[in-house]
Amino acid sequence: MNPRTLDHVAFWVADRDSIADAVVERLGMHVIERTDAFTLVGADARRGKLTLFAAEGPREQGALKHVAWRVPEIDGDRELDLGEGVRILLVEGEADLDHVALYSHDPEATASEYASYGFDRADPGPSGCPRVEVGGAWIEFHPGEPGLPEKPLLNHIAVLVDSADEHIAAANDLGIEIDDIKDAPNTYAVFLRGPEGVRIEYVEHKPTFSLT
Repeated sequence: MNPRTLDHVAFWVADRDSIADAVVERLGMHVIERTDAFTLVGADARRGKLTLFAAEGPREQGALKHVAWRVPEIDGDRELDLGEGVRILLVEGEADLDHVALYSHDPEATASEYASYGFDRADPGPSGCPRVEVGGAWIEFHPGEPGLPEKPLLNHIAVLVDSADEHIAAANDLGIEIDDIKDAPNTYAVFLRGPEGVRIEYVEHKPTFSLT
Protein backbone atom coordinates (compact mmCIF):
# COMPACT_ATOMS: atom_id res chain seq x y z
CA MET A 1 0.00 0.00 0.00
CA ASN A 2 1.32 3.41 -0.97
CA PRO A 3 -0.83 6.43 -0.07
CA ARG A 4 0.48 9.71 -1.48
CA THR A 5 -1.22 12.44 0.57
CA LEU A 6 -3.88 13.01 3.21
CA ASP A 7 -6.80 13.83 0.92
CA HIS A 8 -9.70 14.61 3.26
CA VAL A 9 -11.35 13.99 6.60
CA ALA A 10 -15.06 13.18 6.57
CA PHE A 11 -17.53 13.88 9.39
CA TRP A 12 -21.13 12.92 10.09
CA VAL A 13 -22.97 16.13 11.11
CA ALA A 14 -26.57 17.27 11.50
CA ASP A 15 -26.09 20.89 10.33
CA ARG A 16 -23.53 20.72 7.56
CA ASP A 17 -24.45 24.10 6.09
CA SER A 18 -23.59 26.00 9.28
CA ILE A 19 -20.25 24.23 9.61
CA ALA A 20 -19.47 24.77 5.92
CA ASP A 21 -20.30 28.47 6.25
CA ALA A 22 -18.00 28.74 9.27
CA VAL A 23 -14.95 27.20 7.59
CA VAL A 24 -15.52 29.26 4.45
CA GLU A 25 -15.66 32.46 6.50
CA ARG A 26 -12.96 31.71 9.05
CA LEU A 27 -10.50 29.48 7.17
CA GLY A 28 -10.69 30.83 3.63
CA MET A 29 -12.09 27.62 2.15
CA HIS A 30 -14.78 27.39 -0.48
CA VAL A 31 -17.53 24.87 -1.22
CA ILE A 32 -16.05 22.53 -3.80
CA GLU A 33 -19.13 20.33 -4.21
CA ARG A 34 -22.53 20.03 -2.57
CA THR A 35 -24.85 17.05 -3.11
CA ASP A 36 -27.90 15.71 -1.31
CA ALA A 37 -25.58 13.56 0.82
CA PHE A 38 -22.51 15.71 1.55
CA THR A 39 -20.73 19.05 1.30
CA LEU A 40 -17.04 19.12 0.32
CA VAL A 41 -15.02 22.14 1.41
CA GLY A 42 -11.38 23.09 1.00
CA ALA A 43 -8.91 25.60 -0.39
CA ASP A 44 -8.08 23.44 -3.42
CA ALA A 45 -9.92 20.34 -4.66
CA ARG A 46 -6.62 18.55 -5.30
CA ARG A 47 -5.29 19.10 -1.77
CA GLY A 48 -6.61 18.54 1.75
CA LYS A 49 -10.34 18.91 2.26
CA LEU A 50 -13.17 18.37 4.74
CA THR A 51 -16.29 16.40 3.85
CA LEU A 52 -19.50 16.98 5.79
CA PHE A 53 -21.98 14.12 5.46
CA ALA A 54 -25.58 14.82 6.43
CA ALA A 55 -26.69 12.67 9.38
CA GLU A 56 -29.02 12.70 12.33
CA GLY A 57 -27.57 14.18 15.49
CA PRO A 58 -26.28 14.24 18.05
CA ARG A 59 -23.08 12.44 17.07
CA GLU A 60 -20.65 10.68 19.42
CA GLN A 61 -17.03 11.84 19.62
CA GLY A 62 -15.65 8.30 19.28
CA ALA A 63 -12.07 8.10 18.01
CA LEU A 64 -11.81 11.67 16.70
CA LYS A 65 -10.11 14.27 18.92
CA HIS A 66 -9.48 17.07 16.41
CA VAL A 67 -8.32 17.98 12.92
CA ALA A 68 -5.49 20.48 12.35
CA TRP A 69 -5.60 22.82 9.35
CA ARG A 70 -2.77 24.97 8.00
CA VAL A 71 -3.33 28.66 7.40
CA PRO A 72 -0.82 31.26 6.14
CA GLU A 73 -1.21 33.37 9.28
CA ILE A 74 -2.93 32.84 12.63
CA ASP A 75 -4.72 35.91 13.88
CA GLY A 76 -6.48 35.11 17.12
CA ASP A 77 -7.50 31.74 18.53
CA ARG A 78 -5.57 28.65 17.52
CA GLU A 79 -8.57 26.40 18.06
CA LEU A 80 -12.00 26.68 16.49
CA ASP A 81 -15.05 24.91 17.90
CA LEU A 82 -17.46 24.60 14.97
CA GLY A 83 -20.14 22.78 16.92
CA GLU A 84 -21.30 19.15 17.01
CA GLY A 85 -17.87 18.12 18.29
CA VAL A 86 -15.97 19.40 15.22
CA ARG A 87 -12.75 21.00 16.48
CA ILE A 88 -10.18 22.54 14.14
CA LEU A 89 -6.69 23.43 15.39
CA LEU A 90 -4.77 26.01 13.36
CA VAL A 91 -1.15 25.54 12.30
CA GLU A 92 0.84 28.03 10.26
CA GLY A 93 1.59 26.98 6.67
CA GLU A 94 0.16 26.79 3.19
CA ALA A 95 -3.57 26.01 3.30
CA ASP A 96 -3.92 22.24 3.68
CA LEU A 97 -4.55 19.48 6.21
CA ASP A 98 -1.79 19.21 8.81
CA HIS A 99 -2.86 16.28 10.99
CA VAL A 100 -5.71 14.26 12.42
CA ALA A 101 -5.66 13.42 16.13
CA LEU A 102 -7.32 10.16 17.17
CA TYR A 103 -7.93 8.63 20.58
CA SER A 104 -6.38 5.20 21.03
CA HIS A 105 -6.31 2.50 23.72
CA ASP A 106 -2.60 1.92 22.96
CA PRO A 107 -1.11 4.78 20.89
CA GLU A 108 2.25 3.09 20.24
CA ALA A 109 0.68 -0.17 19.09
CA THR A 110 -1.89 1.63 16.93
CA ALA A 111 0.81 3.71 15.23
CA SER A 112 2.71 0.52 14.43
CA GLU A 113 -0.44 -1.14 13.10
CA TYR A 114 -0.98 1.74 10.65
CA ALA A 115 2.24 0.67 8.91
CA SER A 116 0.27 -2.28 7.48
CA TYR A 117 -2.01 0.28 5.84
CA GLY A 118 0.84 2.07 4.07
CA PHE A 119 1.57 4.84 6.58
CA ASP A 120 5.13 5.67 7.68
CA ARG A 121 6.12 5.85 11.35
CA ALA A 122 7.28 9.35 12.26
CA ASP A 123 8.88 11.02 15.25
CA PRO A 124 6.38 12.64 17.65
CA GLY A 125 5.32 16.19 16.88
CA PRO A 126 4.50 19.05 19.27
CA SER A 127 1.93 16.93 21.13
CA GLY A 128 4.55 14.30 21.95
CA CYS A 129 2.15 11.55 20.88
CA PRO A 130 3.01 8.65 18.56
CA ARG A 131 2.16 9.41 14.95
CA VAL A 132 2.41 8.26 11.34
CA GLU A 133 3.08 10.32 8.24
CA VAL A 134 1.60 10.48 4.75
CA GLY A 135 2.75 13.04 2.18
CA GLY A 136 3.83 15.64 4.73
CA ALA A 137 0.75 15.32 6.96
CA TRP A 138 0.18 13.13 10.00
CA ILE A 139 -2.22 11.00 11.97
CA GLU A 140 -1.36 11.10 15.66
CA PHE A 141 -2.63 8.89 18.45
CA HIS A 142 -3.59 10.29 21.85
CA PRO A 143 -4.35 8.18 24.92
CA GLY A 144 -8.10 7.85 25.25
CA GLU A 145 -11.19 5.78 24.69
CA PRO A 146 -12.27 5.53 21.03
CA GLY A 147 -15.23 3.33 21.98
CA LEU A 148 -17.64 1.74 19.56
CA PRO A 149 -20.14 4.55 18.97
CA GLU A 150 -23.37 3.82 17.14
CA LYS A 151 -23.41 7.37 15.73
CA PRO A 152 -19.75 8.40 15.36
CA LEU A 153 -18.67 11.91 14.43
CA LEU A 154 -15.86 10.59 12.23
CA ASN A 155 -17.04 9.05 8.96
CA HIS A 156 -13.59 8.28 7.57
CA ILE A 157 -10.05 9.48 6.85
CA ALA A 158 -9.09 9.50 3.16
CA VAL A 159 -5.69 9.22 1.50
CA LEU A 160 -4.95 9.79 -2.18
CA VAL A 161 -3.54 6.85 -4.16
CA ASP A 162 -2.56 6.23 -7.77
CA SER A 163 -4.71 3.09 -8.08
CA ALA A 164 -7.64 2.03 -5.93
CA ASP A 165 -7.64 -1.39 -7.62
CA GLU A 166 -4.08 -2.03 -6.44
CA HIS A 167 -5.18 -1.28 -2.87
CA ILE A 168 -8.16 -3.60 -3.18
CA ALA A 169 -5.75 -6.36 -4.21
CA ALA A 170 -3.35 -5.48 -1.39
CA ALA A 171 -6.16 -5.56 1.18
CA ASN A 172 -7.22 -9.00 -0.02
CA ASP A 173 -3.63 -10.24 0.20
CA LEU A 174 -3.22 -8.87 3.73
CA GLY A 175 -6.60 -10.05 4.96
CA ILE A 176 -7.77 -6.49 5.70
CA GLU A 177 -11.55 -6.01 5.75
CA ILE A 178 -12.95 -4.13 2.76
CA ASP A 179 -15.83 -2.02 4.02
CA ASP A 180 -17.02 -0.55 0.70
CA ILE A 181 -16.04 0.34 -2.87
CA LYS A 182 -17.31 3.54 -4.51
CA ASP A 183 -17.17 4.44 -8.20
CA ALA A 184 -18.12 8.13 -8.46
CA PRO A 185 -17.92 10.61 -11.38
CA ASN A 186 -14.60 12.12 -10.22
CA THR A 187 -13.16 9.41 -8.00
CA TYR A 188 -12.83 5.68 -7.51
CA ALA A 189 -12.22 4.47 -3.96
CA VAL A 190 -12.00 1.54 -1.61
CA PHE A 191 -12.84 1.86 2.10
CA LEU A 192 -10.96 -0.37 4.52
CA ARG A 193 -11.74 -1.04 8.17
CA GLY A 194 -8.63 0.24 9.93
CA PRO A 195 -7.22 -0.07 13.45
CA GLU A 196 -9.71 0.49 16.28
CA GLY A 197 -12.58 0.59 13.80
CA VAL A 198 -11.53 3.76 11.95
CA ARG A 199 -12.53 3.67 8.27
CA ILE A 200 -9.74 4.57 5.85
CA GLU A 201 -10.56 5.51 2.26
CA TYR A 202 -7.98 4.99 -0.50
CA VAL A 203 -9.21 7.34 -3.20
CA GLU A 204 -8.05 7.63 -6.80
CA HIS A 205 -8.71 10.79 -8.78
CA LYS A 206 -9.97 9.78 -12.21
CA PRO A 207 -8.38 11.32 -15.34
CA THR A 208 -11.68 13.19 -15.77
CA PHE A 209 -11.43 14.75 -12.26
CA SER A 210 -13.00 18.19 -12.68
CA LEU A 211 -13.51 19.60 -9.16
CA THR A 212 -11.81 22.91 -8.33
